[in-house]
Amino acid sequence: MRALVIALALAGAPLAAQQAGVSDETGRAAWDRIFGVLSHPRCSNCHVAGDQPMWAGLGYGPDAPHGMNIRADGSRIGAESIPCRTCHVSSGAANNTPHAPPHIADAWRLPPPEMAWLGKSGFGVCQQLRNPGTNDGNDVAGLVDHVGGSEFVRWGFTPGAGRSAPEGSIAQLARDLALWGAAGSPCE
Repeated sequence: MRALVIALALAGAPLAAQQAGVSDETGRAAWDRIFGVLSHPRCSNCHVAGDQPMWAGLGYGPDAPHGMNIRADGSRIGAESIPCRTCHVSSGAANNTPHAPPHIADAWRLPPPEMAWLGKSGFGVCQQLRNPGTNDGNDVAGLVDHVGGSEFVRWGFTPGAGRSAPEGSIAQLARDLALWGAAGSPCE
């Protein structure tokens, strides 16, 4: 699946993008679409600096930290208190029941703290993703690969019944990342 998404991203981008001839304007437009996805609550609520995920902007009531005082702690999986897997199910089952515990075919965890972007501006997140020191060690190709292979990204776009999702698709996000990178990863 990962190779397919990368191939679709590059095939859908203009030939100039593959040759690093993408204009700054095109790169900035791609970034705006990328940030639209990354700032969606389905993504940003888990991309937190602290150890507590959020329930913000999802229409479940007022913005608040994750219910039941859930914390991911230093392990990012809640091993020190209540593991994420207590409620979040690691399985490939469909997410058809509204508000039921979500399923993904991976072990639930928060992203590393250096990947926190909840509450950051588009410029701040752009600077963060440009820097392998603050983006979990990835260049743009690595970010495209992550988008194509992450069960968390896949779930974010298809979270199941009763859950909102960012606009677009994994292939569109991967294509925009490739365009943004080919344009030199411009930030506002």
